[in-house]
Amino acid sequence: MVFCPDALVWELTKNNNSFLKKKNGSTKRSGVIEFSTEKGNIKSLNQFKYSGIANSKTYDIVCTDDNKAELIIKTASKAATQPKKAKAVIPVRRSDFRRGEKAIRKNTSDVYYRRDLEAAALGKWTKVYQANKRAKGVKKVVPCKKGRGNN
Repeated sequence: MVFCPDALVWELTKNNNSFLKKKNGSTKRSGVIEFSTEKGNIKSLNQFKYSGIANSKTYDIVCTDDNKAELIIKTASKAATQPKKAKAVIPVRRSDFRRGEKAIRKNTSDVYYRRDLEAAALGKWTKVYQANKRAKGVKKVVPCKKGRGNN
């Protein structure tokens, strides 16, 4: 397979791909928000910085079926044409929040792997950790507010 630059892939896929979800704003001022559901997109936004398709180096934190978290790192290696070998799956400890945070930092920004995504990765780890706690029943679900006077 011929190598294709990341910028060229982005220009070809930014306006039209199967993962794109466009949400119209209610007014002209609010504009259109574009989300993306591809693997490796850590913030689910349709931007080159977060794109899992266009970037050769990406990582994402996902929740598994058994309420655990995994750090999936897309490796920029010779295995780019073989999707199963082109990623590394690292389990993140769910029991302690700080240990999970340390594991994410150790495998990504401490080895200079996409340091620009560190804040987004830690933010997603927070949300995945909270969701896993709720699914296990340790943390209570936040009740929705029903407005004034409707207790």
